[in-house]
Amino acid sequence: MSKTIAAGYIAIVGRPNVGKSTLLNRLVGEKISIVSRKAQTTRHRIMGILTRPDAQYVFVDTPGFQTRFSNALNRAMNRGVTQTLVDVDVVFFVLEAGRFDAKDVAVLRLLPAETPTILVVNKTDRIKDKTSLLPFLSRVAAERDFAAVVPVSAAKGRQTDDLLEAARVFLPHTGLLFAEDELTDKSERFLASEYIREKLFRLLGDELPYAVTVEIEKFEVEGRLRRIYAAVVVDKESHKAMVIGKGGETLKRVASEARQDMERLFDGKVYLEVWVKVKSGWADDERLLKSLGYE
Repeated sequence: MSKTIAAGYIAIVGRPNVGKSTLLNRLVGEKISIVSRKAQTTRHRIMGILTRPDAQYVFVDTPGFQTRFSNALNRAMNRGVTQTLVDVDVVFFVLEAGRFDAKDVAVLRLLPAETPTILVVNKTDRIKDKTSLLPFLSRVAAERDFAAVVPVSAAKGRQTDDLLEAARVFLPHTGLLFAEDELTDKSERFLASEYIREKLFRLLGDELPYAVTVEIEKFEVEGRLRRIYAAVVVDKESHKAMVIGKGGETLKRVASEARQDMERLFDGKVYLEVWVKVKSGWADDERLLKSLGYE
């Protein structure tokens, strides 16, 4: 496609657990960013790309801005949020319907005044009395001159087309920023590690400490077969036993479910081997964080 179309970058920002990753996946149509009910699941800036005949949207999913912890991991995540805001064309400020407090205001204060910001009120499917949304929207809209206000349900896919249309008018008219068939800027290696981490969060829930990550130690491609060797890195020996589970059942299930997701996304067979290793204080290890993609 050589014609000039609307194309630009859209940051998706908000406090932890408002549904930013679910929204990204819904807009792109593939699971690019991992999702769980546990807050602070997203740790990296992740781009999801949607190309339509009249526009190319490059969504940047960001970690929820961290205020509770100050280790190297969280400092890197906060840098990721603020750096993302510098060069984008539009911001989606995502709220949970009916919920707006000091933490949301703190994120709102970070947004550049000159960048068009669309208020995205998510999880509207959970509000039984829809008339209660009107005073809520008015209260939030008084905090900033938003370019548009769009209530959505990312989980149900409601009004996401309205959101795309609201964003399109602010995108510059340029050539394509990415190839038409690209869905993300992240490598298969990165996506593999994220799928494993998602299963850990989903299966272990509140039992799993925040100090866990996944390191891909080897990623080999043989035709349509991928051989992936991954280490789950935990902070303590007791965490290792928790991840492995009785008779190794938890780790086996993590690997099995992650492998199935990878095969769907990569459209090919995956051989996946996963083990657990202890590295005390990994979340403050600058060298390891850099190797895992944190800047």
